[in-house]
Amino acid sequence: MTFKEVRALALASLGGALEFYDFVIFVFFTSVIGRLFFSASLPEWMRETQTFGIFAAGYLARPLGGIVMAHFGDLRGRKRMFTLSVLLMAISTLLIGCLPTYHSVGLAAPLLLLALRIMQGIAIGGEAPGGWVFVAEHARPQRVGIAVGLLTSGLSFGILLGSLITLGLNLKFSQAEIAHGYWRIPFVIGGVFGFIAMFLRQWLDETPVFEEMRMRATGLS
Repeated sequence: MTFKEVRALALASLGGALEFYDFVIFVFFTSVIGRLFFSASLPEWMRETQTFGIFAAGYLARPLGGIVMAHFGDLRGRKRMFTLSVLLMAISTLLIGCLPTYHSVGLAAPLLLLALRIMQGIAIGGEAPGGWVFVAEHARPQRVGIAVGLLTSGLSFGILLGSLITLGLNLKFSQAEIAHGYWRIPFVIGGVFGFIAMFLRQWLDETPVFEEMRMRATGLS
C-alpha cells in the first residue's frame, strides 16, 4: 500500500473504532441509565425496557443517517461527510455524559437522552458505509478487499474497547459509585477522543473517485 492508502485506512479505522465505541457504550450502562433517567416509581423491568427502547432508537436512525450522508457525500465530498459523522458522534456522546438526570429535570431527561441517541444513530449510519466507500476509493483495485476488511476490524475494536473500559470501571468502583457519577466517564472519554479523531481527519485527502466525479461535473457545466 502507498503512504496515502495507509494514512487513509489508519485514520478511518481510528475514527470508526471511536464512533462504534461511542455508539455501544450506552448498552453497557443500561441498568444505571434506567435508574437515573426514569422515575423511581416505575418497576425495574419497565425502566430497563424503556432504556433499551432508547438504545434501539439509535439503530432505527441509522438508515436515515446513511441515506442523507451518502447523498451529500456524492454532492459535497466523501471527506466532508466523513468528518461530519465523527463530529456528530463526538457532540452527542459528550452531551450524554453531561445530561441532567430525572431527579433534576424530570421527563426532560429521557427525552434529551432519546434525542442524543437518535443523533448518535444518524452519525453511525453515515460513518460505517462512508468509511467503507472512503477506503475503497483510496485503495488500489487489488487492495480494496483487504482495506475494507481492516476497516471493519477497526470498527469491531471500538466495541471491544467499550467492553474493556466498562470492565475496568466495574472493577474500580462499586455500583453505587458508578450510579453517583462515574458512569459519565466513558461518555466524556468517547466525546473527547471523537473530537481528536475529527481533528485528525482534517489531514485526509479527498478520494480520487470523487475528485474525478467533480472534474467531470465541472467540465459538463
